[in-house]
Amino acid sequence: MRPAAARRHGLTRLYTVWLAALFIAIELVTIFSALVFIFLPLSERAADDLAGLMVLSAQTWVELPPETRPAFEDELLRSYQMAVRPDMSPAPDTGFRHGWYLYFLERAFERRLGQEVFFQPESADDGSEWLWLAVPTGGRSMGIGFALSRMQANPFGAIALALLVGTLLVPLIAWWLASRIAQPIARLELAAAHLARGADPALLPETGPRELAELAHHFNHMALQVRELSDARTTLFSGISHDLRTPLTRMRLALEMLSLKPDPRLLERLEHDIDEMNQLIGQLLDIARGLKAEAAQELDLCAWLTERAQVQHGAVEAAGSVLSVHCVDGLLVRAPPGMLARIVDNFLGNALRYAPGPVELVGQAVPPAKPGGPAGARVGVLDRGPGIPAEQLDAVMRPFYRLESSRNQATGGFGLGLAIVQQLAHANGWLVRLEAREGGGLAAWVVLPGAD
Repeated sequence: MRPAAARRHGLTRLYTVWLAALFIAIELVTIFSALVFIFLPLSERAADDLAGLMVLSAQTWVELPPETRPAFEDELLRSYQMAVRPDMSPAPDTGFRHGWYLYFLERAFERRLGQEVFFQPESADDGSEWLWLAVPTGGRSMGIGFALSRMQANPFGAIALALLVGTLLVPLIAWWLASRIAQPIARLELAAAHLARGADPALLPETGPRELAELAHHFNHMALQVRELSDARTTLFSGISHDLRTPLTRMRLALEMLSLKPDPRLLERLEHDIDEMNQLIGQLLDIARGLKAEAAQELDLCAWLTERAQVQHGAVEAAGSVLSVHCVDGLLVRAPPGMLARIVDNFLGNALRYAPGPVELVGQAVPPAKPGGPAGARVGVLDRGPGIPAEQLDAVMRPFYRLESSRNQATGGFGLGLAIVQQLAHANGWLVRLEAREGGGLAAWVVLPGAD
């Protein structure tokens, strides 16, 4: 294990810490905002209203006729949990400690009475707790009190409870969210590690948010390409060893025979075997160069196909065939001309070798891949030969795959021509398709985008 990597924290842990810190910060800001802009102003307003009601109650009691005062006291107690006490002396500062609401209430009394007041706690006969203070009115010092039970609202307790519950729940929620976020990345990391070790990774599910789904799609595409390249490499190495061993064996036998008796025919066979090996090596180099970048150019497809037919005129005559060009005028494509020529030449070479008779070189327009996009084009080589069985149309694109009935070394084929075509098409994002023609024969197409 790499030491630096071992000290790094996991993605889930990092996301959990970040999300928890973010949630707690948001919670603290929310609580602070509610406290400053809602609870404290409401508490101050409620304390001012209660102070006004208590002062007004004391003044009203003083001004009422004596015979109506008991009814007023009953109403105060029943409706407001308040009581009056005539001729109560002002309470001294007893050091009674209380919360913000009673502090606001004391300040409200001071503003109304113009003097400092202090609450005096007292227990009633029924066990309830009351707070009393003296209010000077009508030349008398009236005691006015209220039961602590009327102060049932506890906003600060609610805030503390919310903060406590939030602090406990935030790590769990943050861990759950972090796990959901990090899980696809963890799967990708594991699959990438398998790929780096040369193993064949399982494909990732292309689900979830758009970015993660596209990331999984690109990884799956890359993994499939690596798998194909690995299979192609194995096939290439096996094919090379097989196809080189045969001419090497013949060459060794010819050399031994030449040491006994010189023979021009043996020299010709040696030369033929060397040419065969050189052709094989050349085709392998073509595959290796298939991914080499080449600048794309805008091509007039009809003019380009006509020029290509002229270049191949000698090969067509040597094969005893006839080549015709069919194309739509004004069809423009953007493609690397060298790579496109190698594909068309490979298609045409196969057609001339295995399909005696007329061959057509065709250029056609295809609908745009997306609405409003540029129209594409396809280039095809069509013959009237024996064709390829439908079940082998995909297999013939693999390196060294041959149709034994016609395509073997005796007829000059190594089974690499279509593999080269496939490599070139992949390198440029083109599509290669082999189709059986109606009436017999084979149509080999390469589909490429049009010029914007």
